[in-house]
Formats: sequence, C-alpha cells, structure tokens
Amino acid sequence: MTSSNVFFPKMSAEELELVASYGAKRTYAKNTILVSEGDPSEIFYLILEGQVKVFISDEKGKEVLLNLQGPGEYFGEIAIIDKAPRSASVMTSEVCQIAVVSKQEFERCLAEHPGLAMGLIRNLVKCVRSLTEQVKGLALLDVYGRIVNTLTSLAKEQNGELVIEQRLTQQDIANMVGASREMVSRILKDLSTGGYIRIEDRQIIIAKQLPANW
Repeated sequence: MTSSNVFFPKMSAEELELVASYGAKRTYAKNTILVSEGDPSEIFYLILEGQVKVFISDEKGKEVLLNLQGPGEYFGEIAIIDKAPRSASVMTSEVCQIAVVSKQEFERCLAEHPGLAMGLIRNLVKCVRSLTEQVKGLALLDVYGRIVNTLTSLAKEQNGELVIEQRLTQQDIANMVGASREMVSRILKDLSTGGYIRIEDRQIIIAKQLPANW
C-alpha cells in the first residue's frame, strides 16, 4: 500500500516562530523514536531543522512509510484535537531540532491566535482530500503507476526543474508504494537510462515528463 500522496501541512516562517515560542526547542539524534503508534496524545511537534519519517507497522515489524517531513512541517495536532492515541510512529531520519509544545500550550496558542486555528483546519481538509487520492491510487494503479505518482507528488519546482527535496532511498520508495526494493531499483534504473530522471546527492530530479507506462 502507499500513503505517499498524503498531504503533510507546512507552516510559514511567521507561524513557525509563533508556535515555537509556546514550546521548548530540543535536538534529537538520528533514529530517535519521537512518537510510537498507540501513544497518548499530549505533545505537538514542529520541525525546525532536519527530517523525520512517519510510518505504521504491524506486529511482525513490517513497515509502511507514510512520508518524510522536514522544516516547517508538523505532526501531533490530530491526536491532540480528537484525544485519541497516536495513529502512526515518527522517527528522526537525521539529526533534528524540534519545537515541542505541550497540549495545554498548543490549545492556548490556538485560542490566542484564531487565524492560526483556521489554517490548521484548512490543512486538515487538504489531508482528507489527499487521502481520497491515495485510496484512488491504491485501487487503480500498478506498481509503476504508484512509483510515478509518488515521485510526481513529492517533486517541487526549483530553477525550472522538478526536484524531490527529500533524500529517499530505494527502500523508502518501496515502503511507500508497497513493492520490493528490487522492483523499485529496476524501474528507477530504466527511468534514469531513458533520461527521465537523474539522481544527484541522493536527490531525485525529474528531467522530463515520466512515461505513462513501463
């Protein structure tokens, strides 16, 4: 399965500074578990520097990577709002600086800044729409289609090129689309040979429109 199209909200520089002022800044080493699926919901996390991975897993340890999040993005707001346990686990994929805001301070921040609260609501709506697209992809796309959909949805325009800012490994992509690493490797190799993508400093650059079929 894949959750790679799920929209993960991002704050503006002003919002970032505002929300961070309600919490404490902490530095976490690579591979630190910040949140475990099923944990109680008491903390809102705002990423200032670094990258984290959001994932779910089963009792056998099989993981599905939901996404990678970076500076300006956040997590924990849904569990705080609905007071339910955490729905996914989060682990740092590199050294991170994160603003940690308690549930009480997070709620105070929203009460004192209603405009920010409306922004969060709009982002939650985008998440719902994104999840709808994700289910559509699961139902209608093959492995190649899911990989293309994932790469396209993650890419952002930079200097006239589409760049995937997250440094994804082949295993990361495999965990996103529900395929083997070997299959992902074959498809990426073919796309690279065809001049559709190139990889520089572990970043994937889409050089031209990806073909509809493999």
